[in-house]
Amino acid sequence: MDEQPLLEESPLSDERPFLDDVVVDAYQAAVRAGAFVDEEISEKLDVELRRVVEARKRLRELRLLSDAPDGCPAAPLDPEIVEAELVSALEVSISRQRGQVARIHRQLRSLTTVYRSTERDTGENVPIRVLDSAADVRRELDLARRRCAQERMALQPGGGRAAHLLQADLVHTQELLRRGVRIRTLYQHTARSSMATWAYAKRVDDAGGEVRTAEELSERLIIYDRRIAFVPKERRGQEAPGAAVVTDPTLVAYLCRSFEAAWQVGTPFPGPDAAEADDGHSPGADLRASILRLMGMGLKDEVIARRLGMATRTCRRYISTLMEELGADSRFQAGLLVGRREAADAAEAAGARTPNP
Repeated sequence: MDEQPLLEESPLSDERPFLDDVVVDAYQAAVRAGAFVDEEISEKLDVELRRVVEARKRLRELRLLSDAPDGCPAAPLDPEIVEAELVSALEVSISRQRGQVARIHRQLRSLTTVYRSTERDTGENVPIRVLDSAADVRRELDLARRRCAQERMALQPGGGRAAHLLQADLVHTQELLRRGVRIRTLYQHTARSSMATWAYAKRVDDAGGEVRTAEELSERLIIYDRRIAFVPKERRGQEAPGAAVVTDPTLVAYLCRSFEAAWQVGTPFPGPDAAEADDGHSPGADLRASILRLMGMGLKDEVIARRLGMATRTCRRYISTLMEELGADSRFQAGLLVGRREAADAAEAAGARTPNP
């Protein structure tokens, strides 16, 4: 708004290659010599002694070298025997984990009927439920996502999101798309400056989802199947806020209409940059126009930044550049110049619509 069990470490869980070239060559040399002697193998293979020592440690991890007393060389062991030992241990572990999964399914499904009946009595008939805990919100979101069959709509105000949040959402989004669910997500124009968000949007677009950006978004919102909506509580501090879970048909329909209104004026993301530059209505141009308009309203930098979903420092850089382009020495003068420009544009547009006598 998830923790993964830690697996017991084994030689096969290492991210390094199972057997690289040096390890294989060192093992072959040890087999021919009948023992693994670091200095002899280093000289024979013409590789650094350090790499031979690493290869010996790797072979010992894989049980391909015997345990030898200190000062005595280790002897190479039969890979077929080692293979049987390693695979057997893994198969036992997999079998045990499958049994645990089956037990979890069996025990929890036995409680599903009880929970669903209680949920109907206490939850589903309540049009708005307020959840104070972020963990409770995540559980409700997970349940709504699993039940979703037709469409997910989401508003994501602010700039680009953190990469780890985008990665987690991408997994869920791709799973929904594989099930035939329509995905529509609306960000603000400022999200286009985030490479992580751009990459996320590209992968969602390639998978069949739809992502757009708009000038201003009021608040974060997620709606599943036009049936249940999640509206976050006001954030206080750094902790993730709770949320209101809305199931009242009238309220959900209103939130859907609000989403559709914002979606219709959104710009596809990612989009063809060249085309956006040519037609004069790129998100960058829209953002500049928005800043000028809000400056003309006399709003402070912090308020403009919050409404446009950007950092205050970034907003001030935009304002400084725009004031320089306008030739304005103050915010007040910039507001006047913006007002005059808008009035001139309006008069020119009105003149263009007036037919000649």
